[in-house]
Amino acid sequence: MKLSDNITGLQHIGIPTLDVAASCAFYEKLSFTKIFERDFDDNGNPGHAAFMQKGSLVLEIYKAAEIAGQAGAVDHIALNVQDIEEAFREINELGLNNTNDSIHFLPFFEHGVKFFTIQGPAQEKVEFNQYLKA
Repeated sequence: MKLSDNITGLQHIGIPTLDVAASCAFYEKLSFTKIFERDFDDNGNPGHAAFMQKGSLVLEIYKAAEIAGQAGAVDHIALNVQDIEEAFREINELGLNNTNDSIHFLPFFEHGVKFFTIQGPAQEKVEFNQYLKA
């Protein structure tokens, strides 16, 4: 499967915060609805993430020890893929895995997600993410 067929669109935008509850309350006032929330292991540290949705736009709001706290502080954009292994293979073939990342798993949503991240030319993070099925 070609990458152009594998990527189906924007999956979410990642926003780091010092206070997940305050950020969620802010987006709820903007008519977003919380669709998922969970604690997780963040490389041996406690992590917490919430996903807020308005229409087809999903925000991943997650606790971070440090944030930029200024304009441009969005951490990453995540592209939805149908087959994470195939996307990873093609990104590597194209020489775009400039972070030397590997595929990771998080226990988010019903069956978890797999993802990896590369970096764009403006130092932006681009995450490739697959919702797992049973």
